Amino acid sequence: MAQVTVTIDGKAYRMACEEGQEDHLTDLANRFDRYVMHLKSQFGEIGDLRVTVMAGIMIMDEVSELTRRMSTLEAELESLTSNRDTTLAANARAEETLASVIDEVTTRIHGITEKLLARPGAEQA
Repeated sequence: MAQVTVTIDGKAYRMACEEGQEDHLTDLANRFDRYVMHLKSQFGEIGDLRVTVMAGIMIMDEVSELTRRMSTLEAELESLTSNRDTTLAANARAEETLASVIDEVTTRIHGITEKLLARPGAEQA
């Protein structure tokens, strides 16, 4: 387990994390520290616990909004996927119908050609 020292509101905290996650943990701590500093600049010294709770609530509000947006995008993706699948199935049916019609027309043309060639005096190729 790796150890990282992060600073939040001017105070150092030693934290453990998985190997290779040190930079990620440091980045998260720096981002959280920016929330704390923003709140302190807005409200002044209102107590460490209160600032921490307010920063946590702000972050949870952002997470809630992102979760809502992600759910909307997932529903949109599901709808688009369903529409794509429906369109692909319709196209496949249309192609099958077209192939069948072309086959039928080809058979009719061959039949007409045979009748014309079977007539007396018709030119044989």
